[in-house]
Amino acid sequence: MSAPDDLRRKARSDYIYRRMTLATIAVAYGKHEATISRWKKTAQEAGDDWDKARSAHVIAGEGVEVVVSQVVEDFMIQAQAILDEIKTGTHTTQEKVGLLVSLSDAMTKMAASAKRFAPKVSELGVAQDVMAKLLEFVRENFPQHSAVILEIIEPFGERLAEIYTT
Repeated sequence: MSAPDDLRRKARSDYIYRRMTLATIAVAYGKHEATISRWKKTAQEAGDDWDKARSAHVIAGEGVEVVVSQVVEDFMIQAQAILDEIKTGTHTTQEKVGLLVSLSDAMTKMAASAKRFAPKVSELGVAQDVMAKLLEFVRENFPQHSAVILEIIEPFGERLAEIYTT
């Protein structure tokens, strides 16, 4: 096996069995993250889906609740990045409220689909659904208060995530 093939095999193993991120693997092997990502994509095109293998390994070793928790955690990290963009971006208040409603809707749908696998996730889903409904209610009935509700909902959403994912 050539050195690049050996590194690819090791990278795949680290990704699947040690659950390392692509960025961490890149640093560990002195490669660019784009290179590791390309290896992963090439493998997938050849029928070796690293993500499916990783999920199968986790389910086999730790159970489906761990996988669901990881999905929820990854989603919350992405949601936080979106919230940060909303806070620091140049969006109007109305655009921010719309983005928050969309994010809340996505969170509710994600939680609902995970609900049957992990009961704790369903509690988060209910909380997020209430938050989404509150945002929509304020936007429709009290648009003059959109900025205030936005100021409150952002940190409260973070607090909900802490409560229901720990």
